[in-house]
Amino acid sequence: MPLQAAPCIVVRPTAFGPVAIVWSVRRRHPRIDRVILSRPDRPADASAAQMFPEATMASCADIDAIAGDIEAFVGGEPMRFSLDVVRLHQCAPFQRAVLRAEHAIPRGRVSTYGLIAAHIGRPGAARAVGTALATNPFPLIVPCHRAIRADRHLGGFQGGLAMKRALLEAEGIRFDPTGRVVAARFHYDHT
Repeated sequence: MPLQAAPCIVVRPTAFGPVAIVWSVRRRHPRIDRVILSRPDRPADASAAQMFPEATMASCADIDAIAGDIEAFVGGEPMRFSLDVVRLHQCAPFQRAVLRAEHAIPRGRVSTYGLIAAHIGRPGAARAVGTALATNPFPLIVPCHRAIRADRHLGGFQGGLAMKRALLEAEGIRFDPTGRVVAARFHYDHT
């Protein structure tokens, strides 16, 4: 395991292109600094190399296990990740609150940006929640694909809408012919 705090990168293949995991060791513990998804126009490994030019390609047993779980998750297997593996403290307090709320949405459920905003005590901040999720440094570990718009359309996703829909469908979420999510209830809807 590298002893320095310099970032390392692990890349895993998925059906949606490679996923890059940027990690480092601080206080003798490997933690994830960033998860980068491939976008339809750019593979994750290219983005990681550009964003972290000083990083080396390296791994360790802890990171390999997480990378394997991420690969399985994208393949449709049920996985639940601990927030202990990520450097959540690097996010601003509002984004941390959003990411924790999003992380708590269970597999097979969705919520809306507005409901998440209300849940964290910021009613009316749906757009800010959307922005916090759009810049989520830990997609998949924090399953931001489970947040949708109030009109039941998908909204955005770092890996593209095809990946977001496929992840939701693998979790049992259904869609109507117009592409809207079919859900009897939303997570955090207490009405």
